[in-house]
Amino acid sequence: MSGSVPDPFDSSLTANIGELGRIPTKAGEHGRRKGRRGNSEGSIYRRKDGRWVAQVSGVAGRGRIFRYGKTRAEAAAKLTTALKSVQDGLPIPGERQTVDQYLESWLEESAKPSIRPMTYVSYASLIRLHVIPELGGVPLAKLTPQHVQALMNRKLAAGLSPRRVAMIRGVLRTALNRALRWGLVSRNVATLVSPPRAVRFEVRPLEPEQARLFLKAVSGDPLEALYTVALAVGLRQGELLGLRWEDVDLDAGVLHIRHGLQRIEGKLRLVEPKSPRARRTIVMPALVTESLRSHRVRQMEQRLLAGTEWEAGDFVFSTAIGRPLTDSTVTHMFQRHLARAGLPRQRFHDLRHACASLLLAQDVSPRVVMELLGHSQISLTLNTYSHVMPGLQAEAAARMDVLLTQR
Repeated sequence: MSGSVPDPFDSSLTANIGELGRIPTKAGEHGRRKGRRGNSEGSIYRRKDGRWVAQVSGVAGRGRIFRYGKTRAEAAAKLTTALKSVQDGLPIPGERQTVDQYLESWLEESAKPSIRPMTYVSYASLIRLHVIPELGGVPLAKLTPQHVQALMNRKLAAGLSPRRVAMIRGVLRTALNRALRWGLVSRNVATLVSPPRAVRFEVRPLEPEQARLFLKAVSGDPLEALYTVALAVGLRQGELLGLRWEDVDLDAGVLHIRHGLQRIEGKLRLVEPKSPRARRTIVMPALVTESLRSHRVRQMEQRLLAGTEWEAGDFVFSTAIGRPLTDSTVTHMFQRHLARAGLPRQRFHDLRHACASLLLAQDVSPRVVMELLGHSQISLTLNTYSHVMPGLQAEAAARMDVLLTQR
């Protein structure tokens, strides 16, 4: 009938994204209008079989690009992604690219050049051991929150810890963030899934009397200075093992944290600090300076005995021929000393926790403790050592009472 309003869901009609409200009225044209559509314009129409089609025309080197959806909203989302890629000068992603193809490409071309070596090793392990075997064959464009949730559920059921499963979700989220920026997906489905509830590890570091007992137990040991530095200054194990004598100023009584030692692809390598705040200068307590002086004399004697076999790596803590120590060797020896002293079994990293707890218990400002430990945020310090906070808060309340009541 002349002048009738066209049905917007007629299979013969096309709604042009760039010109809202302008709907062709002549059946069978599939979006043809007076004049030709410009390059990189998009349109959506419905086929006779009920599927919705998103079309981008004038794409350099490819002419027209089609994307399909069961609903108009799905087709529109794909059209938006395609148009954004064109506007940003990026290639329009193919719908057939699978999750494993994208993740392998992301690991090598994007992640590896931009993150620390050990972080890359961790990402690659999580992706290749856990994500790809479960989701590798899923088309990237069709990855859903349900896929991610099912992956996490299966990993928890298989016995992985909540923290480990949260790490799997985290690395997938990071990878998909890049896919979102590149226009390969219309949303980051990993952000739509909540991480599993983690069981918080309760830190139980050495108490003051235990700390003194431990230092007494390691007195005279070749690595006495290493344990003293770990307990009194709170360095990470990698930072300790990566210390070189050029980082130590015994006259000024300071340490410069410039590197860490990590095993990467089977070889020990010096790497950049964990974060900008991890690169720091630390004023040493007198017992640390004295311990390092004695250690240096002992090491020079070892060097004379080793002669030409000595490997000049300049490491503060080394083997009898100058090679850097491994974390497993140090941890094994640490456990032996704990057992000999009758102290509870702990991780080597707990010496760092002990340092922070002892400082906070002596009313040292959390901000100072944060800078000493090289934490990136003060919230990390406060959350990690919240078990020390109640006593400090009670003392703060008592001081305020004295101040305001003059009692």
